[in-house]
Amino acid sequence: MTAGNNGADTPENDDPFGYLYRSEGGQGGSAGDGAATRQPGVPRTSYNQVRAVGQRQYGQQSQQVTYGQQNAHYAAPETLPGGDRTRPTPTSGHGGAPEPRRRNGLLIGAVAVVAVVCIGIGVAMLTNNNKNDDGATAGKPGPSAGDSVKPSDGPAQKPKPGQLPKQDAGSLRLDGGATTAKDIEGSHSASGSYVAGFNQVGAKVQWTVDAPQAGDYRLYVRYGIPGEDANATLAVNGKPNNQPLGLKNFIHSPKGDWKKGWQTTWAPVTLNQGTNTIEISCGQGNQCNANLDQVWLQRAGAKQ
Repeated sequence: MTAGNNGADTPENDDPFGYLYRSEGGQGGSAGDGAATRQPGVPRTSYNQVRAVGQRQYGQQSQQVTYGQQNAHYAAPETLPGGDRTRPTPTSGHGGAPEPRRRNGLLIGAVAVVAVVCIGIGVAMLTNNNKNDDGATAGKPGPSAGDSVKPSDGPAQKPKPGQLPKQDAGSLRLDGGATTAKDIEGSHSASGSYVAGFNQVGAKVQWTVDAPQAGDYRLYVRYGIPGEDANATLAVNGKPNNQPLGLKNFIHSPKGDWKKGWQTTWAPVTLNQGTNTIEISCGQGNQCNANLDQVWLQRAGAKQ
């Protein structure tokens, strides 16, 4: 048995290549084509039927596709005007992000950068505003209490409107062995220092002060003693007062206790309008075992 003839011998006149000459659906070619004619009762040879390129048939009417012609239902992108250039080019990522979304992202980034710059400028402006007149940053201390304090030879600092001058004794002009110290707690001065070494003849403190108008004033002095009375000489514009400046133990502090001996006294003074010089000194006959803390003025008759 020969494969492809379904059990029947191949007719002698059956051309194996006869299918090349048969028409579609025909049983054989014409006599002029030399094709074999199927004989009744003889099975058809089962050669595979090869179709020309572009022809297909699956149990239904065949449909011939001719390449090079446009199909009515489908048109390749290449056949459209502009070709593939009409397709939107996706951006990177899964499927690509739409162009408006990318522009929104860039806009948000730009706004964020501007916000950061504005915040930096605001911080710089606040830092400059927090600086004091002497250039020190607010919150940072100035010279420490241990730094040497130079006596002031000029006039006292001008008070605020409606206030009379007040100054730390340690910032005044010191002579005759008077110096500054801070060993004893309780000083009200800004630096915590006070005038010590006053217990010797010739030691003095000089305050140059401006009076808003001529008249009678009270000179207040804050001082510290070891529970014992003391006194000193007071002079205004070079003229000594008739009575010494009393530095008594008004609060009856314990003897020998300098820390509990801080208290206040006052003496009457007559000042000129403008600059005046007030001097507190330890002269002959004075008991000057005291420390001087602060000095200030008050109008005579005004309440302390």
